[in-house]
Amino acid sequence: MLDPKKIEDIARQIGASIPPKFREVADDVEAKVKAVLQAKLSSLDFVSREEFDVQRQVLLRTREKLEALELQVQQLLAAQAADKTE
Repeated sequence: MLDPKKIEDIARQIGASIPPKFREVADDVEAKVKAVLQAKLSSLDFVSREEFDVQRQVLLRTREKLEALELQVQQLLAAQAADKTE
């Protein structure tokens, strides 16, 4: 999910772009834009950058463990084959 602070900043920027004579409704517009953005973005299937980075680290650690286990299996199979030839 996107950072709520970023959504507030986007809503504020949109509100600030409203001409001065409509400034009194800018707060209402800002709040409504924020609500719409949050609703639409929450319905999308996105993850935050933080969640992505965490999952990436988990995947890297898992890959490292898998490679270590594959090496162990190869060593065990080699040792087993050596024992059979003796």
